[in-house]
Amino acid sequence: MPQLAHHSFGMQLALLSRAWRAELDRRLASLGLSQARWLVLLHLAMLNAPPTQRELAQSVGVEGPTLARLLDSLEALGLVNRVGVPEDRRAKKITLTDQARPLIAQIEAISSALRAELFAGIDDADIERCQEVHQRILANLARI
Repeated sequence: MPQLAHHSFGMQLALLSRAWRAELDRRLASLGLSQARWLVLLHLAMLNAPPTQRELAQSVGVEGPTLARLLDSLEALGLVNRVGVPEDRRAKKITLTDQARPLIAQIEAISSALRAELFAGIDDADIERCQEVHQRILANLARI
């Protein structure tokens, strides 16, 4: 594949990511959540066990101080709790509150509706192939 095609692929992927997230952010605005807040809530909902702040920061892809401010605001809204870790007094596990669960259900419903619209007319085989390519690129990045 020529260099121009590689460049175009990367640019298109970045554009897709930004546009998808912007549209989801627009649709979630009625819930009163910023993109950063709903992203943290979704990550917490998807993880199998309550993460530490450090683990959550890595999962979301933000720096620790940025996550701390987000958690402060989510905690003030009654959506998350910070729970001490007995083995490490400095660490805190982050848990969702019962109040957050219906909100997460709304986020997931809105997200699912958007995905259905975005993937309309695209065969499952094409999506699987695209995921394979993305996995290879991620594996190449991991080796760097």
